[in-house]
Amino acid sequence: MFGRRRKKRDDKTGGAAETGAAARRNGAAGEVSFDNEIEPERPTERIDKEADRYRATGPWDSTEDVPEARRMDLGSLKLPMEQGTDIQVNVAQDARGKQKIIGVTLVRGKTALQVQPFAAPKSSGLWDEMREELREQVTKQGGKAEEHSGTFGPELQAVIPVKGKKTEDGRQLGQRVRFIGVDGPRWVLRGVIRGEGASKPEMMAEAEQLFANIVVVRGDQPVPPSELLEITVPKQLQERMAAAVKERAAHRAAQRGNAGSSPNGSSSEGQAGRTPDGAEGS
Repeated sequence: MFGRRRKKRDDKTGGAAETGAAARRNGAAGEVSFDNEIEPERPTERIDKEADRYRATGPWDSTEDVPEARRMDLGSLKLPMEQGTDIQVNVAQDARGKQKIIGVTLVRGKTALQVQPFAAPKSSGLWDEMREELREQVTKQGGKAEEHSGTFGPELQAVIPVKGKKTEDGRQLGQRVRFIGVDGPRWVLRGVIRGEGASKPEMMAEAEQLFANIVVVRGDQPVPPSELLEITVPKQLQERMAAAVKERAAHRAAQRGNAGSSPNGSSSEGQAGRTPDGAEGS
């Protein structure tokens, strides 16, 4: 409908129906019931949505004719590998104490773009729900958020209070943040832009270009709407990241040792260890 080209597929391929449409969902990015999971559908049955017009030049779905570029394969995401851009894997501990990848951040100069891919229903609207939840979260933190029309459609431009930082006259300092997102075929890609990319026009354009060059691999597996799609790190990169973490830990230990042996010594934090190809754990 909006001119998005798809790769050629077998015309005889069938598809499966969506199930559990009436099941309850607790928020656009909260807990969901597996009763609301979506059965895999065949690419040939994909229906172009109104929101597709916002990604005429990307972000891309893996079933489309994607412009050629050097990209890092992280499972559900293929990220552009451009000179001057570092790729950081964001991890957090779950309820069982196990580390889980929750997103990826692309850092370019003084701009940081964190991206997260989520499963979505075939119909549009999940990004609308996410924006409303984000607005509420920002307001609860004492910040302000306004909706604007951006390159990828509706986005939120916010000022979020920086904890513990105030001006000399006691006014709270805030950080400018842009929340961008776009609905794709059975997925939503959300981006959070901080730094110069949230305030300077020329840097905004660079961050948007990085976002547009991302490819989302939804896959055929059933995933409940609003659940984060799995981000995986190649084994070779995992080993490099682990080595970088060990090197950083050893550096910190050495710094603490030096601080203890010298009356004038002081302990300092080590720099984050990056792998040779520009990726790191954070």
